[in-house]
Amino acid sequence: MRITENFNGNWLFREGFEPTRVDTMQDGERVRLPHSAVELPYNYFDETDYQKPFTYQKVIDWREDFEGQEVSLVFDAAMADSVVYLNGREITAHKDGYTPFEARLTPYLRQGENLVTVKIDGSENPDIPPFGGQIDYLCYAGLYRDVWLKVASPVSIANVKIETPDALAEKKTVTARVFLANPQGLAVSGTLDAKIRRKGGGDVAATSVAIDGNEAVLTFTGLAGIELWDIDNPVLYALSLKLATDYGEDVLTQRFGFRTALFTPDGFLLNGRPLKLRGLNRHQSWPHTGYAMGRRAQEKDADILKYELACNIVRTSHYPQSKWFIERCDEIGLLCFEEIPGWQHIGGEAWQRESIANVRRMIERDWNHPSIIIWGVRINESQDSHDFYAETNRLARELDPTRQTGGVRFITNSEMLEDVYTMNDFILGQEEMPGNNRGRVVLRDRVETTGITKPIPYMITEYNGHMYPTKRFDQEQRQAEHVTRHLLILNAVAGDSDISGSTGWCMFDYNTHKDFGSGDRICYHGVLDMYRIPKLAAYAYASQGDPKDGVVMQPVTFWARGERNIGGVLPLIVLTNCDYVEVKFGEWPAKRVYPDRENYPHLPRPPVVLDLRTVTPQEFGTWGRVWREGTFTGFIDGKAVKTMVLPADPVPTTLEVTPDDTALRAGEKDAVRVVVRVLDQCGNLLPYFEEPVSLALSGPGRIIGPADHTLKGGATGFWVEAGEEMGRLELAVTSRRFAPQSVTFTVS
Repeated sequence: MRITENFNGNWLFREGFEPTRVDTMQDGERVRLPHSAVELPYNYFDETDYQKPFTYQKVIDWREDFEGQEVSLVFDAAMADSVVYLNGREITAHKDGYTPFEARLTPYLRQGENLVTVKIDGSENPDIPPFGGQIDYLCYAGLYRDVWLKVASPVSIANVKIETPDALAEKKTVTARVFLANPQGLAVSGTLDAKIRRKGGGDVAATSVAIDGNEAVLTFTGLAGIELWDIDNPVLYALSLKLATDYGEDVLTQRFGFRTALFTPDGFLLNGRPLKLRGLNRHQSWPHTGYAMGRRAQEKDADILKYELACNIVRTSHYPQSKWFIERCDEIGLLCFEEIPGWQHIGGEAWQRESIANVRRMIERDWNHPSIIIWGVRINESQDSHDFYAETNRLARELDPTRQTGGVRFITNSEMLEDVYTMNDFILGQEEMPGNNRGRVVLRDRVETTGITKPIPYMITEYNGHMYPTKRFDQEQRQAEHVTRHLLILNAVAGDSDISGSTGWCMFDYNTHKDFGSGDRICYHGVLDMYRIPKLAAYAYASQGDPKDGVVMQPVTFWARGERNIGGVLPLIVLTNCDYVEVKFGEWPAKRVYPDRENYPHLPRPPVVLDLRTVTPQEFGTWGRVWREGTFTGFIDGKAVKTMVLPADPVPTTLEVTPDDTALRAGEKDAVRVVVRVLDQCGNLLPYFEEPVSLALSGPGRIIGPADHTLKGGATGFWVEAGEEMGRLELAVTSRRFAPQSVTFTVS
């Protein structure tokens, strides 16, 4: 019977690689995976620090249960150009840094100790996507995802492709194409038993087929009482397989869902009903550790998108991302646009072969995930390349005819080889570009960008981003314009039936190469900062969520007479999902203001806007008059549901330390985020409080990054990582202006 064990612990790591020493355990640092070869500062670093080779080594002791079995290591990913050796012998190589690969150990294992050596190379090899040109993100070197020890019978289950061809029918069908692993080329016969189970238990159906060869097809028909997977009810089922041959037994369980997903010229349909897609792009990076974060952090990003930003889709820019992230999307009902690695550059023949292989590896890894609704089979923002993209599309359709293909471009009049024309439309803001005599345009007409007059499926895959980078601690006017640009595009997409939806650029700020960003190796393109702390623009998305899932009311202001040019706070955007807001300024009576459907007629939940249509200058006073407290109260169905008070004289009152959780797991490199904020007497963030705080941690764990932080825009964040041992972690946060704060974590 199959054994799959986590193989992340007790690796030796060292910088550099010596080919003549792959059969010898070398000196180095003991590490646990996921691991980043170089932990970088928050900003102002040299990204070439990790662009070189590194060595990982680990001993496997022979075990009795290896006898007569196939033994392998499964790498969820490694960055990049990996070579695996066993006892000095090269056994496999894998160039791609984003997809899994398996190293078969069986022929070379021996009694006693066996030395595994892995070379990874962070150099930007021009034969490997996305390298060869410039890239606006970092590809951090390391064994940055999980590694697994797999022990299986000589003939085992390699993969299964599950399809639900009539998901909308009253009685449904499931087909499963099962692929067997048979590395020794043995004659195969036996039986394959299969069951479909509901989440939480309970069989739906069972079947069995005889095996004769390395593939088999299972069919379940007449399935009744099946629930559809949907964004509001993401019901998952499990297909459990049991293979019995003369060589032993093997088992595999794969989750899946019943749903249909279709991009049409009239919009996107999920299970046959129209759904306007609203989401953001996501990189898989964090401060300091780069790509190397474990399951909890991956899942948390999906939760933030779904529950805090009210998104219904994410695009995995610009590469396949962690299986933990994708699986969480399945669990919570977050749709996913997944694409192959790349950024603008198309390399030569070897590069293109590797990219085509990326299509196969991406689809074969993820073809059973109901959250994934489209395959991105074009290099992000690349030029047309007919033969190359004809092949990526052909392969995708051959491997998975149940999903459409897309290809993200920013050039107009591009050849459409995909099923869906996916476009990065950065027209908003181009009125500021030298030599551009076109006025302010929110989005271009579909026919203008595509050059195709007939109706076609169409989606906006990026907007804003580099057109208006905004820091969380930028001045209020810039943040208000940042908010406005996101609102304008969300409104335009919502009102255009030609557009299936949009994914904005992007979820959070990210580290980048010297060629991009603000000169400090950061692109401030996100609606969150790198610690996932929201900018004001984040509430443009959050406010579109249903208030039953959380009431949102966020004035886009720091509430001061003199922060803006000329002075005052008008026009004042209030991002909210309330029916209306009552605003009280000083001694003036409260005034009821309704959502601005005049300027945002298509948004599900337009912002409330205070301007000369709704208030007078006298109500807010003029320069030289006393500044007053502001009170904002949101109402739903005539009842007050949320009140926010902005004091006229804010003073630092509270040092708030908030962990996402206080229970961690030992021996998993489990990490939890902690956010530190300085609040005024009414509980509001103080946007210009920038004093230092000191962090100290005792117990079996560590703080990722430095122990001293300077608050940015009144807040900062960091991650606490559990160590190998169980126990308690005590975090102390100190600042000269406040009493010390502490948090206790339990590591079990």
